[in-house]
Amino acid sequence: MNDTAIPPKKGGTSRKDRLAEQLRANLMKRKTQARSRRTGEPDKRPEGLPTAEKMHKD
Repeated sequence: MNDTAIPPKKGGTSRKDRLAEQLRANLMKRKTQARSRRTGEPDKRPEGLPTAEKMHKD
């Protein structure tokens, strides 16, 4: 193999540029989703499983 770089195709953007743009768009989308979830009221559910109060013998 030779050590010369392969020039990008004419008229288009390079693969690296396209991937970078898609990554930025995905990040913006995920940030928007996270912000929309934060705008609601805090979750009123208890964290984890409830503890057993007493053992009931049948």
